Amino acid sequence: MKKSLKVDKHFAPCPVDEGDELFPNGIFVFNITKLLQYIQQHPDSFTLEEAAVSDFPKAFSSINESHLDSVDITVPVVVAEIALGRYNLIDGHHRLEKARRSGMSSVPTYRLGVEQHIRFLTSKKAYVTYIGYWNDKIKEGK
Repeated sequence: MKKSLKVDKHFAPCPVDEGDELFPNGIFVFNITKLLQYIQQHPDSFTLEEAAVSDFPKAFSSINESHLDSVDITVPVVVAEIALGRYNLIDGHHRLEKARRSGMSSVPTYRLGVEQHIRFLTSKKAYVTYIGYWNDKIKEGK
């Protein structure tokens, strides 16, 4: 069972540089560029696995059809644990859609626990709110 999180009063939001790719989910905005750089710099801290294409909802976001042909489906997608055992795709929507259309059954995936992705939130308010959200899910057993 996962444990509750405590607010780190020294938390510093992940900085956003011009050109960084961000994944917004309400007030929770993750810096995907910095997250991917961190994964590349610390490969032993992350496990690469295969995830079934069918595990992902079909119409999560809009797809830029003109961009679809240029994506490399061998690059892992990234999912983040947003509640106990529940993961959301935060990077790789176009790769996943291309894999789906190509008939692939699985895609390479980095599955990040809350401790691995929370540091990439871009605001202190989002960080504190996320901890409250996470802890509420722990209490509810969800």
